[in-house]
Amino acid sequence: MIYFIGVIGFISGFVLGQYILLGLLKDKSNDEILNDKKLKYLYGSLNWVVAVIVCITAIRLYQLFIFS
Repeated sequence: MIYFIGVIGFISGFVLGQYILLGLLKDKSNDEILNDKKLKYLYGSLNWVVAVIVCITAIRLYQLFIFS
């Protein structure tokens, strides 16, 4: 069951990261987003970090409320 919670948390975190990026990149042009390597790696890694943090948080909350 903990794997299921982890996968759901990771997918939710990835969606949340995409939503955050939508707000952060709204003023950038398509050309700038596609061609600026620094921008691509910075915001791309931000999305993965948010996904991992939400995954870990979901697992910790599951352990706290179910196994306590």
